[in-house]
Amino acid sequence: MPKPVLLTVDDDPEVLRAIERDLRVHYAQKYRVMRADSGSAALSTLRELKARNNPVALLLADQRMPSMDGVGFLAEAMDIHPQAKRALLTAYADTNAAIDAINEAKIHYYLMKPWISGGKAFPRVGRPAPRLERTISPAV
Repeated sequence: MPKPVLLTVDDDPEVLRAIERDLRVHYAQKYRVMRADSGSAALSTLRELKARNNPVALLLADQRMPSMDGVGFLAEAMDIHPQAKRALLTAYADTNAAIDAINEAKIHYYLMKPWISGGKAFPRVGRPAPRLERTISPAV
């Protein structure tokens, strides 16, 4: 069986690379880390993964993206991979986005930018790292 996927989505290339790098450092042994620069690109990736029966463990999406925001992406992604944990990443203390994310996309985590490279953001998700790993393990 292939490694479960951790998919991060952000339109900012620097942030996207930093998140992908940090996820690889912490989780590459057990998970396949992938990235997409838009919600539509990520949905296409998710459909391909589903067609290949690849499990998806985590979807981490930025809230503020052109064309499709993070809540919209996570809500649509939930239909494709309902078992995946969902996390919203935002640079704004936007209470409405958090409420929408909880109600519409049933998110599991809400993370604030700036992403602090080098793993410093992981305590916001759950420290130590094995705790996060337990929460993103797919039910397969």
